[in-house]
Amino acid sequence: MQYRHLGVSGLRVSALGFGAGTFAGTGPLFSAWGDTGEREARRLVDIALAAGINFFDTADVYSDGASECVLGAALKGRRDQVVLSTKTGLRLGDGVNDAGASRHRLLRAVDASLRRLGTDYIDLLQLHAFDARTPLEETLATLDGLVRAGKVRYLGVSNFSGWQLMKALAIADRRGHARPVAHQAYYSLIGRDYEWELMPLGLDQGVDAVVWSPLGWGRLTGRIRRGQPPPPGSRLHATEAFAPPVEVERLYRVTDALDAVAEETGRPVPQVALNWLLQRPGVATVLVGARNAQQLEQNLGAADWSLSPAQMARLDAASSVPTPYPYYPYWNGMFAERNPPPVPPHREPTP
Repeated sequence: MQYRHLGVSGLRVSALGFGAGTFAGTGPLFSAWGDTGEREARRLVDIALAAGINFFDTADVYSDGASECVLGAALKGRRDQVVLSTKTGLRLGDGVNDAGASRHRLLRAVDASLRRLGTDYIDLLQLHAFDARTPLEETLATLDGLVRAGKVRYLGVSNFSGWQLMKALAIADRRGHARPVAHQAYYSLIGRDYEWELMPLGLDQGVDAVVWSPLGWGRLTGRIRRGQPPPPGSRLHATEAFAPPVEVERLYRVTDALDAVAEETGRPVPQVALNWLLQRPGVATVLVGARNAQQLEQNLGAADWSLSPAQMARLDAASSVPTPYPYYPYWNGMFAERNPPPVPPHREPTP
């Protein structure tokens, strides 16, 4: 397993992380993801730790807090071995203040997450979404206070736009607050919007990607192919309405290329899709989830090898889409040779 620094920080995280969205599994979305209980969760955590994974991620909204409870129970007795990450900000309850990133909500939410996780500190706390109704000055001052109090050690965001993240960074810098070092974002071979603005912003500002849904909401598992309906048992039947959209022909173009590269490498399709992400700039960790040990062990196999430059180029070409204004390649090309995008040395993976 490789370990990479998380943004401009001294914290090192495994190149593959474990996403606990499948734990507990209640409600129409999360029950389709998985319903792993404490006993099986401990087994999955055992497998992940043995493979070198040290980054475990959940959120208070996953199964209304039950995912945090199950993950905390599975980590009992080995809390100090892991980097524990959770998220808050989405609605959790029916009260008028049960959503967002106000001081009132954040202080209550963090204390509740600590209780459910069975710990007295959170290694990485991420805002699950941008709260346009709360001044960022209030949110960041509250988060800084949580860091100073020792309840939180590092900060991140999730699902922010470029201007939202840059505004947060500017306020944190101006006021001397702890600044975000991670951005948990959707990124996959069929979801490359992250590259247009968020990737160069992250490289410039030292905010690394924590990638969620790296298999494109289950579409890049090797079970979805041209001319075939989703197989029986696919979670897409129940969750497609929640999934990031993708144009059908583009999906098949990518799955065709994945099949070809998988045949060349002798690796399963999911490993190829994950390995492509592991070689992208500014990616600190790629979250893999699993409903059972077999799925987890297969996904873990993505970390011990590398696609060739030719194979990366083939997947790049198959998954590319026209770049929108103002990111159109013409403008970038005018300055590409003189001013290449900065890649800080701390991004280099270490064994």
